[in-house]
Amino acid sequence: MVLVVILIRLIAEAVSMCDKVIVLSNRPATIKSVYNIELENRTTPINNRKDKKFSYYYDKIWKDIDFHV
Repeated sequence: MVLVVILIRLIAEAVSMCDKVIVLSNRPATIKSVYNIELENRTTPINNRKDKKFSYYYDKIWKDIDFHV
């Protein structure tokens, strides 16, 4: 098993490249949500963005981090 931690600020990049996305809260940061990304074709990030579930995860994560400044 290999564990790699990637800090990504773009939702599309996180969904297309990662198996798991963890959303953190504002400071002090705590784990707000954990998403296990389950896409059908995991060959390349570009193919992952074409997956039907991609927009589902993107929208769900976007709603989770949406905040008003």
